[in-house]
Amino acid sequence: MNWLVVYPEAFLLLATCVIALVDLAVTDPKRCLTFWLSQATLGVVALMHGLALQTGLAAQGAAASVYAMQGLVVSDPMGHMLAMCAALAMMLTLAYARPYIGERELLKGEFFILSLFVLLGISVMISANNFLVIYTGLEVMSLSLYALVALRRDHAVATEAAMKYFVLGALASGFLLYGMSMLYGATKSLDIPDVFNAIQTGQINKMVLVFGVVFVVAGLAFKLGVVPFHMWVPDVYQGSPTAVTLLIAGAPKLAAFAITIRLLVEGLSGLATDWQQMLILLALASMVVGNLAAIAQTNFKRMLAYSAIAQLGFMLLGFTPTVIGANTLSAANGYSSAMFYVVTYVLTTLGTFGLLMLLSRQGFESDELADLAGLAKRSPWMAGAMTVFMFSLAGVPPMVGFYAKFAILQALVTTNDAAYITLAVVAVMLSLIGAFYYLRVVKVMYFDEPTQEGAQTSSYGGVAALVAVNGAAALLLGVLPDGLMALCRDVVVAALAG
Repeated sequence: MNWLVVYPEAFLLLATCVIALVDLAVTDPKRCLTFWLSQATLGVVALMHGLALQTGLAAQGAAASVYAMQGLVVSDPMGHMLAMCAALAMMLTLAYARPYIGERELLKGEFFILSLFVLLGISVMISANNFLVIYTGLEVMSLSLYALVALRRDHAVATEAAMKYFVLGALASGFLLYGMSMLYGATKSLDIPDVFNAIQTGQINKMVLVFGVVFVVAGLAFKLGVVPFHMWVPDVYQGSPTAVTLLIAGAPKLAAFAITIRLLVEGLSGLATDWQQMLILLALASMVVGNLAAIAQTNFKRMLAYSAIAQLGFMLLGFTPTVIGANTLSAANGYSSAMFYVVTYVLTTLGTFGLLMLLSRQGFESDELADLAGLAKRSPWMAGAMTVFMFSLAGVPPMVGFYAKFAILQALVTTNDAAYITLAVVAVMLSLIGAFYYLRVVKVMYFDEPTQEGAQTSSYGGVAALVAVNGAAALLLGVLPDGLMALCRDVVVAALAG
């Protein structure tokens, strides 16, 4: 058992336990010590994964992946990159959230401890090489998020959101676990490489295996929040405190991408013709329902929830060009495009919710579209930053969201298959429909008269600077996307070679 391979996760667990003990002695209502210890831990974890990523990329081919703990976990460049991005996203989330939760009497040690456990669950899922390890990481992350949503115990909407999230999340976990048990029954193994080998050699019960794949894809769809398993997303986004909404909408998306790669691509690529069709249907349904439902929303957080459903549907298209005449180039392009998409989507989402929290203050939640009316007049830079985020989500050049969508469409078109080209055309048309509600936000900010309640803004200099940097990153990555795209391609190729 090579424990050194999982040293970032081991450090994160140890540091979280230490911070939990230290927080018991903290009497400062602002929780400065807990906050800075949490940020330092996240910074060290991100640095560890960054160094491991560099080492992994220096090794070529299969040597870049190291298996440990009797094959239960894998250390590869893709895992380190996703875990590093998740740690950085969590750092930004806590920085955005601190003033917001401080004004609402939610600034407790539990918030930081549970956030670190969320990251631990994400990291375990990302490095998993066994079904049960994936499930363990999923439960660590999910249980922490359920508790965070219910943190505002005296708020009826938050309590309802927590109950709904818990019940539907438990149902999703049941789907995933049942699917995994059927895969075990069909292949006699829980290790992802062994499942792959069993399928390749044909030593399987095909009927049981296909049913297992159906349940696994359904469980993944629940966790991704795509149609028809999206029912929890709008209510949880709207009902949770905005700081917790950001926790749900940010880093966990990276974990959902990672387990999709681990389960479907690394373990079940022999059944790609089965799950590929399911993903196409899920993607199309999500883009249709997400975009159309978002148009009808007047609550900004609820609109962003439907937007997330549509965006993740678009991301799923990157997983579909996998079996075109055993063309591995199409597959690598598709997966790396999907990875670029999810990383940049998390970046944009962090900025959007961060700005939303900056616009809120005690006794006033800036979560209605009308609250943004006239924002350009009272705070031009905030309106500018929100415009960057909305344009990026809509796919307007030169924002990073445009290149992310372009990369996915390019991966579909380069297959030279008529069905995929049609799929790309449909995706473009649905994105154009989706652009309406993003541009409506810009119109409200620049052309509508401000309301009395929304006329004030909070003044947190540090958070404002972070939002500005966040917006600049969304713009800069759109102008110069090649470096991140090349990195995504390299880590995906290294993971597939392992």
